[in-house]
Amino acid sequence: MRLIESIRNIFKIPELKVRVLFTLTLLIVYRIGAHIPTPGINSEALSKFLTEKGGALMGFFDMFSGGALSRVTIFALGIMPYISASIIFQLLTVVIPAIGRLAKEGEAGRKKIVKYTRYATVVIAAIQSFGIAMGIEGMSEGGFVQNPGWSFRLLTMITLTSGTAFLMWLGEQITERGIGNGISLIIFAGIVARFPNAIFSTFNLVRAGELSIFFVLILVVMMVAIVGGIIFMERGQRKIPVQYARRVVGRKVFGGQSTHLPLKINTSGVIPPIFASSIIMFPATVAGFISIPWVQGIAKQLSPGTTIYTIMYVGMIFFFSYFYTAVVFNPVDIADNLQKHGGFIPGIRPGQKTSEYIYRVLTRLTFVGAIYLSVVCVMPELLISRFNVPFYFGGTSLLIAVGVALDTVSQIESHLVTRSYEGFLRKGRLKGRKG
Repeated sequence: MRLIESIRNIFKIPELKVRVLFTLTLLIVYRIGAHIPTPGINSEALSKFLTEKGGALMGFFDMFSGGALSRVTIFALGIMPYISASIIFQLLTVVIPAIGRLAKEGEAGRKKIVKYTRYATVVIAAIQSFGIAMGIEGMSEGGFVQNPGWSFRLLTMITLTSGTAFLMWLGEQITERGIGNGISLIIFAGIVARFPNAIFSTFNLVRAGELSIFFVLILVVMMVAIVGGIIFMERGQRKIPVQYARRVVGRKVFGGQSTHLPLKINTSGVIPPIFASSIIMFPATVAGFISIPWVQGIAKQLSPGTTIYTIMYVGMIFFFSYFYTAVVFNPVDIADNLQKHGGFIPGIRPGQKTSEYIYRVLTRLTFVGAIYLSVVCVMPELLISRFNVPFYFGGTSLLIAVGVALDTVSQIESHLVTRSYEGFLRKGRLKGRKG
């Protein structure tokens, strides 16, 4: 009942209602575009071929495009080029001092970095789309291309690059005029769009006798438990107490308050599983197209569910968790900012000792976060490989779906709370006497 009442409250607030409907409309446009085929390609035959030969990496990237990649539609590249460009510039802020200084210039610097990210997105999308066109044209035995040649390559490159640019624009419009983060919601919509197929596949397996109802109930309970664990860990923080010294300026006293420095358990988000999956599954995907016995053997050993794959996957998740945390979080800068503003951690000397303490706490939190990511990401793979379960909500997709849902609900909640406070003040406002 409380959920229904909250949904009703959304449509009682004109501004929030417009934002929610605007977001839903653009997401519907995205899902419609994900079914428009790329000109000059036999989409049905190519989709069947890619699904059979593409392997794990095809399924991984197809998840982010909402099935558009396997069907080779105009949104086949999805929003991944934008994500790649964003990650590259985030890493360059540490490697290149000029970009690092630009990131510290406030809103003006942020706008410049966003502009450069857009340009990089178009370049990455153009390179990837041209590679896709060459690869499809090279599959001459399949007859997937109706009129091969430079006209097909350029048309495919322009179509797929334009599709990515359009998705990038949709995401920015949702962020600015809608509710939630637009890029994240586009990925979220692509992941959730595959959920009905998973339900129907599970129902067909139960009806065929390949899965028991009892096992499906266990699967549902396990999935609910995993979602609950993800919510708990994503909201988990280590709050380091911070005390600000009092400063007397003239007759005024500044500072003296107590606050805290929040450190998330999972600082790196879903970056480690994405990088680890891409690196490990790329050789297996390439080997899947080569008909050589020993190459096929390597591809089989690197497939999800095998012991070698699991060990390498967990190891890379740990590596990228520490690497990405070190890139985006600098304890030395935090300690310097605290010292400049008169803040200190009780019991810890300002300066180097503070940075060492923050680094030590962050290292322990990252270790716990890496274990959490490994468990969430490996468990679905084991269910798929060992029990033949159609668990289409894999670890990475589940992390993204839950994280985006939490952020979007938080923004809607903030709008509702703000409007409630304004209504309360209007009713309780005291009027001054006249005359």
